[in-house]
Amino acid sequence: MKAGVDMKTVGKIVCVSLLLIITKLMGRVGNTKVSAAVGDSCVLSCPNKSDVFMVIWKINPKTGGHCTLGYRADLKQTNNTNCTENMSWKWRTDHDPTLHIRPVGRASEGNYTCEVVTEEGNFHLTYHLTVLVPPKLTVYCDSRGNPVCKAVAGKPAAQIRWAPESYSSPEKEDHGDGTVTVLSTFMGNGTDVNSTTCLVSHAAMNHNQTIACLSKNFTPYITIIPGFLSIVIFIILIYYFKHHGDRLCHKSKPSETAPTHSLQDDTMEVEPYTTYVQKENVIYNSVSDLTVEQNLP
Repeated sequence: MKAGVDMKTVGKIVCVSLLLIITKLMGRVGNTKVSAAVGDSCVLSCPNKSDVFMVIWKINPKTGGHCTLGYRADLKQTNNTNCTENMSWKWRTDHDPTLHIRPVGRASEGNYTCEVVTEEGNFHLTYHLTVLVPPKLTVYCDSRGNPVCKAVAGKPAAQIRWAPESYSSPEKEDHGDGTVTVLSTFMGNGTDVNSTTCLVSHAAMNHNQTIACLSKNFTPYITIIPGFLSIVIFIILIYYFKHHGDRLCHKSKPSETAPTHSLQDDTMEVEPYTTYVQKENVIYNSVSDLTVEQNLP
C-alpha cells in the first residue's frame, strides 16, 4: 500500500513539474495576431521583464527585406539595420522597448519578433501583423433602374447588405494583391427601389456605411411609350385617309366639262385679221399707183 501511495505521489509531482515547465516556456515564446488599417498607427510591445540586458526587434515583412532594431542597456546604444523611417521606438528604450509603426502601409504586413535578454534567459514575443485596406464605396443605378452597391479593392472583402432585404448574390473580383472588389445589385422582387439602402461593413471601418439609392425605374415606360405612339399614329393615318381619300382623288382629277384651248384656235382667230390687212394694203397701193400715173392730186 505504501508503495502504491508513493507511486501516486510521484506521478502528481511529475505532472506538476511538467505544467510548470510548459508555463515557463509559454512565457518565453508567444505568438499574437494583430491588424491595423492603412494610414493608422500600430504599437507592438515586448515581454515585460526587469533587468534587461538587450532588446532586439526582428522584422520580416511579406514584401521586401528584413530589418532589425536593437538596444544594449550596458552601452545605452541603439542600432537600426535596414528599417524604414516609419518604424521606431515609441519611448526611451531604457524604459520601454515598444515598437511604433506610423503610418502603417501595405508593405508593413509581416512578422515582428521582440527578443528580450535578461538574467532569467531569452524571451520572445512574435506578432503577425495584417494590414487592412478599406474599400472605396460607390452606389449607382444601372440601366434597368436597379440600385448597385460596389466596394472596390478592400482587404479583406467587404460585406454588403440591403435594406429592405435583397435576394441577390454579390459578385467578387480578386485583384491578386489581397484586395477584393464586391458588387451587389438590389433585387427586391417588386419592392419599391426608391427607399433601398446599401449597408457596407468592413474590418477597417469604424461603422457601417449606409447609402440610399433614390431612383425610379423608368425602363419599362421608355420601352412601351414608343410602341404606343406608333399605334396611335397608325390609327390616325388610317382614319384620315378613309374619310379624306375620295376628296383628294377628286381634286386631282381634271374636269370633263372644261373647254379646251389650243394654239390652233389662236391661229384661226388671228388669220382673218391678217387677211383683211393684206387686202386693204393692196387696194391702197393700187389707188396710189393710179394717182401718180394720171397726175391727179
